[in-house]
Amino acid sequence: MAKVNSNPMPMRNRPIVWTIAGSDSGGGAGIQADLATINDLDAHGCSVITAVTAQSSVTVASVEAVSPQILIAQLDVLATDLAPQAIKIGLLANQQQINLVANWLQRSLLQWRDRGFTVAVILDPVMVATCGDALTGAEALDFTPFKGLLTLITPNVTELATLAGRQLITPEQSVQAAQTLATQLKVSVIAKGGDIGPNWDKKLARDLLVCHQVTGVSSLHSEHSFWLTSSRIDTKNNHGTGCTLSSAIAAVMAHGFVLNDAVVVAKAYVSQGLARSYQPGSGSGCLARCGWPNTLSIYPFIEPLFEVAEKNNSNNLSTQGFKKLTTQLGVYPVVAELDMLRKLLKAGAKTIQLRVKDPADPLLEQKIVQAIALGRDYRAQVFINDHWQLAIKHHAFGVHLGQEDLVASNLKLLSEANIALGLSSHSYFEILLAMQHKPSYIAFGHIFPTTTKQMPSAPQGLRKLTRYVDLMQGELPVVAIGGIDSSTLAEVKKTGVGDIAVVRAVTEAVDPAGAYQALVKQWAEGE
Repeated sequence: MAKVNSNPMPMRNRPIVWTIAGSDSGGGAGIQADLATINDLDAHGCSVITAVTAQSSVTVASVEAVSPQILIAQLDVLATDLAPQAIKIGLLANQQQINLVANWLQRSLLQWRDRGFTVAVILDPVMVATCGDALTGAEALDFTPFKGLLTLITPNVTELATLAGRQLITPEQSVQAAQTLATQLKVSVIAKGGDIGPNWDKKLARDLLVCHQVTGVSSLHSEHSFWLTSSRIDTKNNHGTGCTLSSAIAAVMAHGFVLNDAVVVAKAYVSQGLARSYQPGSGSGCLARCGWPNTLSIYPFIEPLFEVAEKNNSNNLSTQGFKKLTTQLGVYPVVAELDMLRKLLKAGAKTIQLRVKDPADPLLEQKIVQAIALGRDYRAQVFINDHWQLAIKHHAFGVHLGQEDLVASNLKLLSEANIALGLSSHSYFEILLAMQHKPSYIAFGHIFPTTTKQMPSAPQGLRKLTRYVDLMQGELPVVAIGGIDSSTLAEVKKTGVGDIAVVRAVTEAVDPAGAYQALVKQWAEGE
């Protein structure tokens, strides 16, 4: 069972999410499902109704599009007062509506961009209801007016086949169709049920994510394709799953999470909703609304496709995982020089990391050897940043790697050498990738702005850190890093994170040893 959301967003701080979609008189999909999902994920929902449907859980009896005038009027009046952080688009009843909304969006996105903010736009190309009834003349619809305007499009495999203009029998055909669609519309694609075919595993729910120039994400993940696999929930109460997924993605992006994060959170949200679904009528029932998903087991397994998978071959994977830490990390200094490392060990540090910034440093190996020896002398957990080959060679206690280092590193050899592993993470997506390797701890950051190193993402902030900590409770030690010092330590402590890594707060202090000891005391007292 999913854990209860322990940190709901205060009402006054909720981001605004629009849903542009049809009304479902049965309440299980469309505008009704969208608004329920958006509210459940701590956002404020606004609606632009494109069509009124007469439908129940067993049939769609009638669909009537609203007039062009009322469609545009809804958009215009909302824009003057309730500008969105994200927009979900569902049922567009005809080609005229597609053209109108696309033209309106093109103008508005430019205006919002000029005002300093971008708006994520998620398109769910609704064509067939769960009960099997067609909602539009799907074959005649052309979504190319949205080219370059969308963040993500979310067709199921049937809709993907319609958009591709051909049958999709194998997973390879789904991949090709999704990648073609991504190129045509300049958009990321999630193909729901993209594994369909005669040999697909009915116990698994596999969706295909094709990333297209995702911003705010490591280059390792921004333009690649991934299978997202979860256990298939055995229920017929799946009315509105597509609406729920797309509106959940929009809501999560409105909170400032990047696309890859929003997709995996939304998929987990749908999984927990299906697991607790209910049946109000005679046909397919509805998903439950269970709040922000913070149980790790309901999140999908991420499997990179093709170019990444070829580099990240099976020799790089550790099946047994990495050793558990016996000493709490606490206040965890990250230093670049041996002298600083020695001072802090002498001051009582029991966990510390040596991060030599210059890989061409002629004394690199010598520094690593001395750092490892100092760790043994002081009975401390000394982690070596990046240089895993030298860590293995000289029997280091631990290695810390960034996500970008996973492809080039041999985690199997590290695990066999009984070396502890710490992995950096900047997102939900990277948490899931890290957890698949069963590391010794995960570091989240950067929490606040930092000049220590060039970062691929924006600062995470305390609210995101709280989300990550809620997800990871009881799983692994969690370390917060990035811009943390005595002035921010108390607020970081309130998130529930167990450990913190510090850099400049110690290394740039007049008295590094004294600064470290003061931080340890402050952290222990929670002030």
